[in-house]
Amino acid sequence: MIDKGSYEAVLKRKNEIMKRAMKLDYSKFEMGKISFDYEKMMEETGYTLDNIVRIQRECAIGNTPLIEMKNITELARKYSENGKGARIFIKDEAGNASGSFKARRAAISVYHAKRLGYKGVIAATSGNYGAAVASQAAKQGLRCIIVQECYDSKGVGQPEIIEKARKCEAYGAEVIQLTVGPELFYVFLKLLEETGYFNASLYSPFGIAGIETLGYEIAEQLLLREGRYPDAVVCTNAGGGNLTGTARGLIKIGANKTKIIGASVNLSGLHMASDKQFNKKSFTTGHTGFGIPFSTFPDRSDVPRSAARPLRYADRYVTIGQGEVFYVTELLAQLEGLERGPAGNISLAAAFSIAQEMDKDQIIVVQETEYTGAGKHLQPQLSFARENGIEIKFGNPRDEIPGETIILPENPGLLKVKDIDMDKLKRSLIKNYIKDIEKLEIEDIEFLIAETKSSKEYIDSILEDRWR
Repeated sequence: MIDKGSYEAVLKRKNEIMKRAMKLDYSKFEMGKISFDYEKMMEETGYTLDNIVRIQRECAIGNTPLIEMKNITELARKYSENGKGARIFIKDEAGNASGSFKARRAAISVYHAKRLGYKGVIAATSGNYGAAVASQAAKQGLRCIIVQECYDSKGVGQPEIIEKARKCEAYGAEVIQLTVGPELFYVFLKLLEETGYFNASLYSPFGIAGIETLGYEIAEQLLLREGRYPDAVVCTNAGGGNLTGTARGLIKIGANKTKIIGASVNLSGLHMASDKQFNKKSFTTGHTGFGIPFSTFPDRSDVPRSAARPLRYADRYVTIGQGEVFYVTELLAQLEGLERGPAGNISLAAAFSIAQEMDKDQIIVVQETEYTGAGKHLQPQLSFARENGIEIKFGNPRDEIPGETIILPENPGLLKVKDIDMDKLKRSLIKNYIKDIEKLEIEDIEFLIAETKSSKEYIDSILEDRWR
């Protein structure tokens, strides 16, 4: 007889647990063998953009400032060819309740939970989203549990994650901290089932719809200020929701020609679920350990169908080194007088490099910043890296080896993004979806076209190679 509370039994019930924890029947969106109606799922939230703006404003979220980085732009131009060096702006999301853009996601999920009559909310996250959910639960008078993957097997936790736990607890949430490994999802499911609380997932349609206001505001504010939409927007990319929601908001206001660029910290070679490597990285989010797998198979998330679909919207995807992000964090503080958390400066580091490729009269917007302090500050993170055997030095960031070195650029001219092959990502996504399928329906082909922002010819060519 199988123990109802065993790992295997709980995971077997995950779909029914999720259904009760969101009152959202994902099966009604399914169509062909691999496809589902993404837009119908997004519409299922029942909230218009105007509704979302109203909810967020009532919770001290949104309408954050768009600030031109004049000094950083001038520095970038010193390393650009004549006529190059786009103007750099940032959307200062540190001004939201809880201190990051994730407050936008949490506001709608928690509001919806209260509207449906749930007594509490649960989120599985070691990042800013936990603090955002805890903040909004406090605002709405709901109980809150945050499940964190926090420690290695020796009980050593990263300063950034520990700081986020402190922030969650400050808002009144119960924080359950776990060691790295597969137990996170199991504990999360058990808690949902035992408490009957709402699943405030990062990847629900409510969470992604909440970020649409960010993209909309960027375009709206720039249009009022400069009479135009941005030429490019850089989004830090991890699970894909940040990029997805921002892009959808830009599209809704009509900024269809704005290039959407994803940016992640390069942590290649490090395994995110490895106990030995857990504390060898200085970034717990916004890195390739999440960005690549979630781009090539979005439905690996904690809901049956993820609303975060980055390859539907991204025009380009780049990586940047850990040392480069720390360096730009100092630039932001010392040149612009803004001290913000390193993870929120991933896209700024990327924009500093990309701006040098663009014309002077163009505009590139860094889509978010985040609060800093305590364990999130770059100094405790660098100290923690040294304690874990990481060599920190100045040099060429191209020589940085994740898990072994953090290399700060000797001069700003060495700060350069590295492009990820988008074609390779798209091919990987297609292979992940069709690996057990013999023949696709028409709706499946249309689904893959949308998933990869491509064409029927492109999908057909890949399928021919696969089934030849």
